[in-house]
Parts: sequence; structure tokens; C-alpha cells
Amino acid sequence: MDTGLINKARTQENMPIRDCVVLLHGLARTSKSMDKIAQAFEHKGYLVVNVNYPSRTDTVEKLSAVAMQQALTACEQGSTRLQGKIHFVTHSMGGILLRYYLAEQSIENLGRAVLIAPPNQGSEVVDRLGNVPGFKRLNGPAGMQLGTDKNSIPSTLGPVDFPVGVIAGSRSINPILSLNLPKPNDGKVSVKSTKVEGMADFIQFPLNHTFIMRNEHVIKQSILFIQTGNFQHPLE
Repeated sequence: MDTGLINKARTQENMPIRDCVVLLHGLARTSKSMDKIAQAFEHKGYLVVNVNYPSRTDTVEKLSAVAMQQALTACEQGSTRLQGKIHFVTHSMGGILLRYYLAEQSIENLGRAVLIAPPNQGSEVVDRLGNVPGFKRLNGPAGMQLGTDKNSIPSTLGPVDFPVGVIAGSRSINPILSLNLPKPNDGKVSVKSTKVEGMADFIQFPLNHTFIMRNEHVIKQSILFIQTGNFQHPLE
């Protein structure tokens, strides 16, 4: 993969750099989909590495290895101005790439992670539509690994053992895909399937899968979790 696929780590002038935040986009998306959240973290003084990887070209195993290595290298290159931690904010399949990598390897200075609309328990959409002509071409080898059966990648990962906050969406703009999912869902992943054993916190919003990571409330909650390890829940 061309190293140019990673946006250069950018810093905000005259603001202290505390930690590095790695952004991992979802399936069939690019780093541009994470630009808004990248800008928000930059304004808070973080070194931001917004990874761009070809999500439909290979398996989770290979995409995870390449994307994570390039992300960690980019953080290390800015380490002279860092104070130690590497955090992650992911959308959709990006969370599975992170979890797969950490199931195989460790990151010594690992901080916190926010997983936005992750298929942590897989997606029934893959189960039911995986054999439909064109589905594999649209979603690639990695997309085909995101079902809910016992051999799917999400099913093999187990609990998380690092600080994870999960943000789920509960509104769909795709009624056809939603028919294949338990309710509530975001059109691609059910709220139930976003959850993972060991997570530190969970929150949901009435948002759809495609644009949830661009929502201002989601961005604010992501920053808050990276800073404190908790979301801010509305009063009951």
C-alpha cells in the first residue's frame, strides 16, 4: 500500500500536543469521511493520523496489519512532541481492524478507543445477502468476513481488554437493509451487535450508519471519551 494513503499527521499551531489520535474509516469509505472528526481533534491539540486504506481489496487480516503499521509509524514520527498515548477513533469496520490487531499484538502506549457503529458481533446483512450477486464485489473480501456466524472475524475476537467506548446509531435510511437486521439498527448494524464484552461505556443516538461519524454530538462524545474514559449521558 502506498504510504501516501495516510494523511500526514497535522498539528495546530501554538497549541500543546498531548497524544496521538488514529482515525480508521469504515468499509467502502475513505479517510475523507473522517475529516470532520479529524479537524475537531486537531483543534483540541491532538496529533491526528487519518488513515486511508483500500477497504474492499483484501481481508481483515491483511488490511489490519498494513493500516495499523502505517498508523503507528506516523504517530511515532511525531513522538518528539507527544506525551505518550496513542488513541483510536474508528467507524464501522475500522473498529474490527483495530480489535483484530490488538488480539494479535500489543501497543505499549495504547490509550483509549472510541468505536463508532462497529459490527462487534457481526452484521446479519452479511449473513442474509452475502450470496446475492454483486454483494461481494461491492463489499470485498473483508466485508464478507463480517457476518454473525461462529467463523466470522467478529465472532473470534472475544472481549476487549483496553478502554473502549462504543457509540451506536438507531435510525436507518435504508429500509431494505433494515429488514435484515434486529431493531433498533442504523441500516447496517443493529444496536445490540455494536456492543462488546469488556467495553467501558456505551451510548446511542438516532443516527444512520453512513453519516454517524460526522454528527457533532458523536464527535463531542468521542473527544470526551478519549479525554476522560467516559461519555456524558443525558439525565434520565
